[in-house]
Amino acid sequence: MNEAVNIRVTVNGEVRSHSVAPRETLADFLRNALELTGTHTGCEMGACGACLVLLDGQIVHSCLIFAVQADGAVVETIEGLAQRKAIAELQEAFHQRNALQCGFCTPGVLMTAYGVLARPGVPSRNEIRDALSGNYCRCTGYEAIVDAIETAARRRAEAAAEPEPETAP
Repeated sequence: MNEAVNIRVTVNGEVRSHSVAPRETLADFLRNALELTGTHTGCEMGACGACLVLLDGQIVHSCLIFAVQADGAVVETIEGLAQRKAIAELQEAFHQRNALQCGFCTPGVLMTAYGVLARPGVPSRNEIRDALSGNYCRCTGYEAIVDAIETAARRRAEAAAEPEPETAP
């Protein structure tokens, strides 16, 4: 029985209703039906991290989840994070530290980095490397990526430590 299933999902802040095949992955739905091609498909086994998205606030491999499982959920893709400027400091740090090469893994790496920076405090380089262990990058050797995430984390911490300017009564 391969009848289409109707789903309703909030993607990047927009409620979307769509008909999907029961075994269509969330990654394929995002890329093909919604044309959100920042979610890449690499291994389609959850090993490379190219397909990472936020599903109800949790970073997940969208190649391992069926679109029907996202019915009623909130999904945020790399396009959504970029649009609301949630990763602007990461993008700047990646640019400054030359952490970008071919770009195929970059959206997934940025999703991972977003998750790392959502935690309190400045992560150690080992914590950053551990978080990146689910992302496969053939180009960089990871040092520039770790540098960029560390740079963004330190900048966030410094900005949070700055005193609020006093306002006149």
